[in-house]
Amino acid sequence: MRRQDLEAKAAALFAAIPCEPISEAAGDHYAQVKLARQRKGLALDENDLWIAACARGAGATLVSRDRDFGQIDGLRVEDWTR
Repeated sequence: MRRQDLEAKAAALFAAIPCEPISEAAGDHYAQVKLARQRKGLALDENDLWIAACARGAGATLVSRDRDFGQIDGLRVEDWTR
């Protein structure tokens, strides 16, 4: 019963939030960002790489307080916690 309630709440939440598909360009941005970070000897979590690639590919501003995103060329980042 509890699982069904949680699943129903999650489904309602996901239905209310618009979700953009990952564009083909995001794959190119992913490779560019990963390669640039590797050349600089900097690591970045795989999930963060995809987040950065999707935002950069969409020309979107990424809202995050994670400072690693600020080191990615061509990615607009805003920290709303300041």
